[in-house]
Amino acid sequence: MAGYPVALTLAGTSFLFALVGASFGFFDMAFLEAFPNRLFGIMENTTLIAVPLFIFMGVMLEKSKLSEDLLSSMAELFGGLKSGLGLSVVLVGALLAASTGIVGATVVTMGLMSLPTMLERGYHPSKATGLIAATGTLGQIIPPSIALVLLGDTLSNAYQQAQLNMGIFSPKTVSIGDLFLGAIVPGLILVFLYSVYLLLTSQAIKQTQSRVIDSNKIYTALKNLLPPVILIIAVLGSILGGFATPTEAAGVGAFGAILLAFFKGKLNLFTLNEVSKNTVKVTSMVFFILIGAAIFSLVFRGFGGDTLVENFFEELPGGVFTATLIVMVVIFVLGFILDFIEITFVVVPIVGPVLLAMGLDPVWLGVMIAINLQTSFLTPPFGFALFYLRGVAPQSVQTIDMYKGVIPFIAIQLLLLISIWVFPEIATWLPNQL
Repeated sequence: MAGYPVALTLAGTSFLFALVGASFGFFDMAFLEAFPNRLFGIMENTTLIAVPLFIFMGVMLEKSKLSEDLLSSMAELFGGLKSGLGLSVVLVGALLAASTGIVGATVVTMGLMSLPTMLERGYHPSKATGLIAATGTLGQIIPPSIALVLLGDTLSNAYQQAQLNMGIFSPKTVSIGDLFLGAIVPGLILVFLYSVYLLLTSQAIKQTQSRVIDSNKIYTALKNLLPPVILIIAVLGSILGGFATPTEAAGVGAFGAILLAFFKGKLNLFTLNEVSKNTVKVTSMVFFILIGAAIFSLVFRGFGGDTLVENFFEELPGGVFTATLIVMVVIFVLGFILDFIEITFVVVPIVGPVLLAMGLDPVWLGVMIAINLQTSFLTPPFGFALFYLRGVAPQSVQTIDMYKGVIPFIAIQLLLLISIWVFPEIATWLPNQL
């Protein structure tokens, strides 16, 4: 809240409490001796190599203007239909989510290209901005997603720790691929619900002059649609088919993005330089927070915090139902003031082992947390999708309109969350089949 970087705050506050605790005899500094091993484990983690590769893929696709071409052609194709422009925003957002996974790039692109046209066509500012912001967050739940990679790695460690705590010394593991599979159906349902809401709430929208879709428009749309679809099939298909790990598939995606930029004539030294710089910046931020969170978790355990959390959950009336409900509410509230990365690295390692030891399915829990974290991009005052959109929205669009606009989409996300709770098969059916 004071403006200090999260990574430094996590590490600095933890060290301060460790020193104070050690001076009063409440903390054993030997816990911090495990930090070098933790740091080396982060560096040696082959799963996390997928993070910079997926970031590189997303930034390269952004610089190659793929999203802009796709959005313009889809808008022309559906623009003559009622709510056609809004539907094109949802469909393009879903495709960009499955090919780039970068929320900021998607929101900014659609905000610059679609928002002025939507306002001109008669869309209410709150509805237009809410749709663009919510669609931009699909990259958090539709794989391949950076959020799912980070959450999957954290949850895998929590699952193994939970089994070790139960005396299972040959623990099973849950992979990022399992989480990808579990998130596909909920992600598609979210796209469907957004579209249904758009159609049900549509009022009189000014149509384009012609409803005729000529062959040239169809050809242009297919030409712009084919590259991201091929990339999605290459990345997700290699994972789902068992031909590649998520890390290897990320390498396929990064190379595929380079090829797409080359064929579009956008690949040059300047582009490579910009993409590499952005990739290093974002990757450094993610891993810096991960290092700070590793220090935090060591100090937290040194004070016996994990035991306190475990005892608290076990003594709750209602058992695992109440424990899960409290965790979901806490994550939702934290989403108002924290980014998904901090919540993933700080909260999940604390509550994950306890909930998984209570018998929850790790894939189901991972998908539930992922959808819950998705709301953090839309909840004010620190919703990042709102920040991105505010930066490119016309001055005529008030911030309060944006806040009002995202409320229905937050409700839709929470409705999906409840549905998965009631019907766990929504998240677990596909992983079980494959």
